[in-house]
Amino acid sequence: MAEDSDLERTEPASGRKIQKARDEGNVPRSRELSTFAVLIATGSALALMSSFLIETLRRMVHDSLSFGRADIASPTMMGNTLSLAAYDAMLTLLPIGAVVVLAALIANVIISGWNFSLKPLQADLGKMNPLKGLGRMFGWKSLVELGKAALKGGVIAGASVWMIWLQWDEILTLSAEPLESAMPHFGWITMYTFLAAAAAFALIAAIDVPYQIWNYHHGLRMTKEEVRQEHKETEGDPQVKARIRALQREQARRRMMQAVPRADVVVTNPMHFAVALKYEEKGAAVPVVIAKGSQLVAERIKEIAREHHVPIVEAPPLARALHRHVEVGEVIPGTLFSAVAQVLAYVYQLNNQMNPALPEAWQVPAELDPANRPTA
Repeated sequence: MAEDSDLERTEPASGRKIQKARDEGNVPRSRELSTFAVLIATGSALALMSSFLIETLRRMVHDSLSFGRADIASPTMMGNTLSLAAYDAMLTLLPIGAVVVLAALIANVIISGWNFSLKPLQADLGKMNPLKGLGRMFGWKSLVELGKAALKGGVIAGASVWMIWLQWDEILTLSAEPLESAMPHFGWITMYTFLAAAAAFALIAAIDVPYQIWNYHHGLRMTKEEVRQEHKETEGDPQVKARIRALQREQARRRMMQAVPRADVVVTNPMHFAVALKYEEKGAAVPVVIAKGSQLVAERIKEIAREHHVPIVEAPPLARALHRHVEVGEVIPGTLFSAVAQVLAYVYQLNNQMNPALPEAWQVPAELDPANRPTA
């Protein structure tokens, strides 16, 4: 059962998988929103440019049907006329085409954001397999899309027929009106019908956009195993990371042991802790912890200290406080200056063969000694 749950796509897509899909050109798209944007852009452009289009069409018809006696005998007259007419039509419709393309781009950017990828243009021989193509044509997905298309067509056609039915009396009176007033009247009837169809299409787009976004993320869901594998790839294998941390700790411990021979004194517990101190005369001239450890590490520090004739001083409260509160490479805090000064004074006297005695009490604040803290 656990293996089955690991194979089920129940986890939301990670940011890495979504970005990978976008790099491959896989982004959420809504055909209905694009079609609606193109429909509105085309209708608006035609409405704003209606006077210009009518005048241009009238001029094109006049120029195409006007010719002289010499043009009749010319074999190139018809070709030249058609070429000029096509050129004028292209220039006339170019602004409308630009508006339509811009509307389609904006509609796609709204739902998926700007994304540029050439991978969808690469040839995929698998998509050229006729058997797979037939399977896609007669599959459940194709049937669902066919049902959606039929439903959309019915809604748009119903809205258009309803608007025509409301204006049926006005449509019948068009034949009785003069041409000068009938043409604007017919234009208003057409505009109202277009707006009704556009409103129906807007409703369809408003339903389709959230569905396409949900379907996109639903299709990118991941299994628990994929999530774990991606986590390993991004964050690293936990076992490898643990091994790296162990190697880092070993290297740090090796460097720390190499610093013990340079110590001025090693303060011990004596059995549990060992802390090596170095009095840095340069800079602030304060003692620095250059090595510390407990149990086996403490024993190794003491062994190296004996081999290099570094003094070892038994100061249990100070050793415990230093081990607990000071890290390797840090200077001694001011609250422990007095106790460390006692140790350094003892070492100074020892080096000068004064046969000193250890202090009876180490000046370590009680709150810094872990042995004085109550245990649960």
